[in-house]
Amino acid sequence: MAELTLTTFVTLDGVMQAPGAPDEDSSGGFTHGGWVFPLADADMGRIMAGIFSRADAFLLGRVTYDIFAAYWPKVTDPSDPIAAKLNALPKYVASHARVKLAWQPAKFIRDVANEVAEVKSQYAREVQVHGSCGLAQTLIRHNLIDEYRLLTFPVVLGSGKRLFGDGAVPSSYKLINCTTTASGVIVATYRRGGGLQTGSFALD
Repeated sequence: MAELTLTTFVTLDGVMQAPGAPDEDSSGGFTHGGWVFPLADADMGRIMAGIFSRADAFLLGRVTYDIFAAYWPKVTDPSDPIAAKLNALPKYVASHARVKLAWQPAKFIRDVANEVAEVKSQYAREVQVHGSCGLAQTLIRHNLIDEYRLLTFPVVLGSGKRLFGDGAVPSSYKLINCTTTASGVIVATYRRGGGLQTGSFALD
């Protein structure tokens, strides 16, 4: 059975909204889109290519699917390690509203919490989630993500959609691997570590 992995770009204050372009997602009046671009470098490219090389399928939120569908089909170089995977592999799209998916192969998932296990059972390596803030929060809430790959950029935005929003389930995580790109992006891999543990430094 495949593992469900989440890869996303976040700022120091946890924002993951519109990393790729100014007009990518302006919902909520967000005006800081494109904050990844100035810090993207060859190290980041190699890391992302390695991540995509392990994908058997993708699980995406509707908005992220639309953003990807507007861009990646235009990248037709068969040697591109990201485009080749995204354009060819199955894409499962979490949505209640849409009736058509033009970028194929793709199909809908209507009930993420109950359908993820069935999707994972069809593959051997990874079903990958990229971006997809609303979907990510649903998966986090139901404890369905096996591994997190967070690329933390040295910027603070002060507003925007966050990976761990209000109401996130208190949890602990185990750091599996950590590296830093030349431009200062921290790339950290975490796995679920169980419930939150607390203690006290109070003197008896």
